[in-house]
Amino acid sequence: MEDYKKEFINFMLECQVLKFGDFTLKSGRKSPFFMNAGAYVTGSQLARLGKYYAQAIHDNFGDDFDVLFGPAYKGIPLSTATVIAYSQMFGKEIRYCSNRKEAKDHGDAGILLGSKIKDGDRVVIIEDVTTSGKSIDETYPIIAAQGKVNIVGEIISLNRMEKALDSEKSALDMITEKYGFKTCAIVTMAEVIDALYTNGDKQVITDEIKARIDAYYAEYGAK
Repeated sequence: MEDYKKEFINFMLECQVLKFGDFTLKSGRKSPFFMNAGAYVTGSQLARLGKYYAQAIHDNFGDDFDVLFGPAYKGIPLSTATVIAYSQMFGKEIRYCSNRKEAKDHGDAGILLGSKIKDGDRVVIIEDVTTSGKSIDETYPIIAAQGKVNIVGEIISLNRMEKALDSEKSALDMITEKYGFKTCAIVTMAEVIDALYTNGDKQVITDEIKARIDAYYAEYGAK
């Protein structure tokens, strides 16, 4: 596992973004772990987060894209922090773009914030996490409506590796199957378990928590 992935896992714990315990998800599933990207709240946290995303995007997509699209609302700070980091780390100016929940009819009118998307643009979508994959059904038409645009792929921070609500496949696999572009994450839950349990000190993921995670994946793990 790359060093930055190990650092990112510890970073999530440090910021209390990734927690282990008893959680009820929006889906109604009882999960032994939970991720809340809304817990990144300080300037230094967002600066570091942007660097982890930038590295993972570079590893997975290279420099062959022009726009980073972050769906409202959580995608807005993710996209802005990451384009700053990308410029600093790789010397390429990537434009950021996000959507409004409601179109603005005056001033900087329209549905988009930041850069406009134009014909020929190559776009990477950035989100925090996806369980059902439903958010892309709202995001895709917004981007596609801007012209002859190539969606290169989508990146999230943590792949929960569980099946979607209406499929045995993971949300990321369903997105790729439906829309035809690559999906990836900074880290997967398998990598989290490897870092904190298999090759870790078992202080965060204890034997008891690991057993509950195993039971959760036995029921909800993606096929």
